[in-house]
Amino acid sequence: MAKINKVGDIILGCRDPQASIKFYTDNLGMELVQFNQELQMAFFSFGEQHHDIAVIKVADDPPVGSAGLSHTALQIEGGETELRELYQRLKDHGVKVDFTADHFLSKSVYFFDPDGNRLEIFCEAMEMAAAKNYLQTTHDLSKLMAPLNLEPTTA
Repeated sequence: MAKINKVGDIILGCRDPQASIKFYTDNLGMELVQFNQELQMAFFSFGEQHHDIAVIKVADDPPVGSAGLSHTALQIEGGETELRELYQRLKDHGVKVDFTADHFLSKSVYFFDPDGNRLEIFCEAMEMAAAKNYLQTTHDLSKLMAPLNLEPTTA
């Protein structure tokens, strides 16, 4: 049976990405892996993961914790087969799925808890060092997020 095994990363909304970059690098000693200009999104690593924390600029109106791609990511055991199983379980239980995504270094399902907090379950698609390098060198948004079809196929 597919199951979640750990928190994978945290994505936080921010008002000023440059201030956040300074905060996470200067105060927490994190490595800035990438700043995506188009999304106004910064990815930070403590060293081993492709990213542990990311921040994304959100509009000034909504509360920071409920906007943009803000979410908590939960890594699953296994790969795309287990992700597909968990995706179907969410749907079977009436959970509101926001979207699915192929991030190339991982594959993800984004959904909401009953209070509207966005969660992500994901499986890694690359070995960690390769994934970190991919994130450092890939700046084309289409190579960081693409649709992922997890619907059952009919024969």
